[in-house]
Amino acid sequence: MSNARKIALIFAGLLLALFIAVFAGVLALYFALKPGEPSIAPNSVLVLRVSGDLPDYVAESPIPFNLPRGIFGGEVRSLTDLLWQLKKAKVDRRIGGVLLEIGDVGAGWAKADEIRDAIADFRRSGKPIYAYLTYGANKEYYIASACERVYVAPVGDLFINGLAANAIFLRGALDKLGVYPDFYQIGKYKNAPDQLTRREMSDAQREVINSLLDDQFARYINNVAAARKLAPETVRELIDQAPLRAEQAKRAGLIDGTAYREEVENELKRRLGYRDAERLRIVKASQYKRIEPESLGLNRGERIAVIYASGAIGPGRSNNSPFGEQNVGSETMVRAIDEARDDRTIRAIVVRVDSPGGTVYDSDLIWRALEEAKKRKPVVVSMSDVAASGGYYISAGANSIVAEPSTITGSIGVFAGKPVLKGFYDWIGVNSEWILRGRYAGIFRETEPFTPEERAKFEELVRSYYYNEFVPKVAQGRHRDPEYIDSIGQGRVWNGAQAKERGLVDEFGGLDRAIEIAKQLAGIPSDKGIQRVVKPAPRSLFEQLFGGDEAMGEDEARWQAALASLPEDLRRALQTLHLFERIRRGELMALLPFDLKIE
Repeated sequence: MSNARKIALIFAGLLLALFIAVFAGVLALYFALKPGEPSIAPNSVLVLRVSGDLPDYVAESPIPFNLPRGIFGGEVRSLTDLLWQLKKAKVDRRIGGVLLEIGDVGAGWAKADEIRDAIADFRRSGKPIYAYLTYGANKEYYIASACERVYVAPVGDLFINGLAANAIFLRGALDKLGVYPDFYQIGKYKNAPDQLTRREMSDAQREVINSLLDDQFARYINNVAAARKLAPETVRELIDQAPLRAEQAKRAGLIDGTAYREEVENELKRRLGYRDAERLRIVKASQYKRIEPESLGLNRGERIAVIYASGAIGPGRSNNSPFGEQNVGSETMVRAIDEARDDRTIRAIVVRVDSPGGTVYDSDLIWRALEEAKKRKPVVVSMSDVAASGGYYISAGANSIVAEPSTITGSIGVFAGKPVLKGFYDWIGVNSEWILRGRYAGIFRETEPFTPEERAKFEELVRSYYYNEFVPKVAQGRHRDPEYIDSIGQGRVWNGAQAKERGLVDEFGGLDRAIEIAKQLAGIPSDKGIQRVVKPAPRSLFEQLFGGDEAMGEDEARWQAALASLPEDLRRALQTLHLFERIRRGELMALLPFDLKIE
């Protein structure tokens, strides 16, 4: 053996030894720093913060200091985590009550309803649950109103001014840039291209938004009225008088008192029978997360897989988008579904969908994986805030579909097209020339609109997908005629209540209800417990430490932080323009017809 080869082997051995030593050191540090279950004093009060976007699920980091989120931007609160905390507190004899600190809530109305359902479930334990706000808008107060008592800081306000929805249109900006959006859509209400092709709202879009607003506003009024024991007419009058100062809200019966946080704690002390000299025993959410559900008799029994489909649907692996939002990668989803299908210990599959849709190709791959899984075990879909277009496509074949009345769903329709950049290129002095072979080789040139022949071919492709794939598969899954599905499709967006009336949804409820239905369909006895098995499984310690494609790097984190600092309307416009990257390749899109935000 040559000296050079010996030196290379020695050097490689040293590197391997160093790697093993570092990894062993990290493992030792992990187990040394990993906290055990905290000690909870009797009659404690659990304090939970309700704020932020509350994504359905965020995997727990196996590293105590929460790499990488802890380094680049703090821990993300999830809806699943919040609901688990309330479930544990309900059965934990050491917890005397709960205090919800409600901040700015960016989640949608369906998640707000699911939180209210969880609060109602907790209240059945007989334990008190109080809400505290320094101030609150529509959604914050809506969640708070489900609690036993509601307090607002003395200087606070209730901005319960009613609901508003807006849509952004970019055609004027595109015209100034010399960009022509050349699109084709199927369905009277499939308005997704409108934000690119129009300067104002179409009559069809206005009809849908008015319908959704009317329904949500009525539900808001009725639920608040029922919770606060007021007449719906009174609540409507108070909304028309808002914003309301805290003292006004108290006199009107919307809240129980104006108080600072310490005063609310004193009220809880009296409610729980503390002596005056005693300090309120508070348990923070970060501590209580370390209490395993299994230690309280929860999450034990027959195994049901819960697969999360959160974000726009596309190819490859699930990850965060450049805008910091979750997305659904068909590769990740199909692998998770196949694993749950093939695992004999898993009795049923629940897919939690929070998606406005995406590419039709990847939606179909997920749909087929669920169809194959359904041959072996029950598949139930739980719809979150949004399960529309491609999000509905992947849901349609389930044995049962569960949604909240406020879920945004439907939007059975497709669109496709391309941005024509000729004017923009001329403006900046760029010349693009093409040499083609093949009759339709230039169909997706970004410098030319579709020719009449190309347009006919392209429209035939889009129609074929809608009438030969989307509509028949929804009809098959919903046990309806294709003609009926087409009549309620046409790209029309429905909320969960409207969808249930039309047979697109089976039952109202959240993830808990979907799991209960899956349990029944799997033939699991009612007295048996259920263990939720999250798929895909959270990343291991090794994967957290040594990254891979799915780790968020520092540059990506900084990019997301920069985007987060932009005005919301500008962020939404940039997200719309981001679609151009996919659309220009000719991908058919099954996407929510407009960026709907009701506040």
